[in-house]
Amino acid sequence: MERKNLYQLFVPIAFETLFYMLAGMIDTLMLSSVGDAAVGAVGTANTYISVFIMMFNIVSTGMIAVMTQYIGANMEGVAYQAKQLGVLFNAVLGVVLAIFLFFFSGNLLELVGVAPLLMDYAKTYLQIVGSFCFLNALIPIFSCYIRAFGFTKQPMIATVVSNIINLILNAVFLFVCHWGVAGVAIATVISRLVNFLIVVLLSHILIHAKENPDRISNKEVLANIVKIGLPSATETMLYNIAMTLTIRFLNQMDAEGMNVTARSYAAQIANFSYCIGAALAQANAIMTGWRIGARQYDVCDKQTKKAAVIGVLIAASLETLFAVSAPVTVGLFTKDPVMISLVQKLLYIDIVLECGRVSNLVFGQALKTSGDALYTTIIAAIFMYLCMVGGTWFFGIHMGLLAVGAYIGMAMDECVRAVFMFLRWRSGKWREKGFVQG
Repeated sequence: MERKNLYQLFVPIAFETLFYMLAGMIDTLMLSSVGDAAVGAVGTANTYISVFIMMFNIVSTGMIAVMTQYIGANMEGVAYQAKQLGVLFNAVLGVVLAIFLFFFSGNLLELVGVAPLLMDYAKTYLQIVGSFCFLNALIPIFSCYIRAFGFTKQPMIATVVSNIINLILNAVFLFVCHWGVAGVAIATVISRLVNFLIVVLLSHILIHAKENPDRISNKEVLANIVKIGLPSATETMLYNIAMTLTIRFLNQMDAEGMNVTARSYAAQIANFSYCIGAALAQANAIMTGWRIGARQYDVCDKQTKKAAVIGVLIAASLETLFAVSAPVTVGLFTKDPVMISLVQKLLYIDIVLECGRVSNLVFGQALKTSGDALYTTIIAAIFMYLCMVGGTWFFGIHMGLLAVGAYIGMAMDECVRAVFMFLRWRSGKWREKGFVQG
């Protein structure tokens, strides 16, 4: 199989991520026609669906590392084996969670104390979308399988098609059928079903790894998947908790919610830079697995450092552009000059934050793909709480810098972790973590 370069892998993943993000923003805008309560309810329901998706990511994250290493070693049959195990594991977990959410959505929302005004909307959405959450479990398995072989355009096409269908169905169900939140939920389920069918079909058409005779024990494959996936999922969970605490501190900074709102505006703008950095890290991670499987360690080392440099240059350029143009871009959301000025300050700090984040992503993902996932989780657990949460309290509340202080803490977190990821990568310990024996 001809190996693709970083650019060929990165561009489709970047477009896929950006399109998905834009579709979500349009989705929210369309839903606002029902009312603010509907938007809040769907946002709340999606928050809890995201918690369950973390469980599914245990397998899909670990699969990338296992599959790409064995593909690099020309043992494509093991990659097929990993996909089959992933499908079985996530299908069982997805069906169990789907049954739970169908029958107990209301109980779950009552348990977490959802506001009464949002309850009916949230229950409707969570019950419909949650009942089909096995689609969320299976789509990443087949998408990861396709990407591991270097086919990154095809999952992008599947995402674009499904999101276009989602937007069309949202418009029909909201403005023609007047089904409200239920219509949005049904549109979401149908679009995910389309996405699922496309990636399953593409996996059968594009990849014939099943015909490769190489196999190892299922126990070893699953153990390697969990070895990467469990720490990665734990890191994501810890990040979400840390961000929740950070936003709680932001909410305490003023009664009007100006600081937390400014953070929200700045985050929406910075998401464009984050999506590109995340796509670059994913593309490099695929190549890292191939190189490690083929024992091309020096090439892998140079390639990852090159990806990090490219990422920093892109992040610095984009964030500088966003910061300088803030009076115009933020002016699309609000006309309040105080808010615009505050968001602009946050975006200037975000230049440093995003440079740290993209370095953290590139080296961190490469370490995970090499098999060194536990280290990245330990470092994240320490500094997310010490710098992001602790820094938000110290600089934002104690020092009185408010949202600016919170952003200083968040930038410290990303930059300190980036330094640790780089030092770990430079140490070369990742060279000893590969799965392929012999």
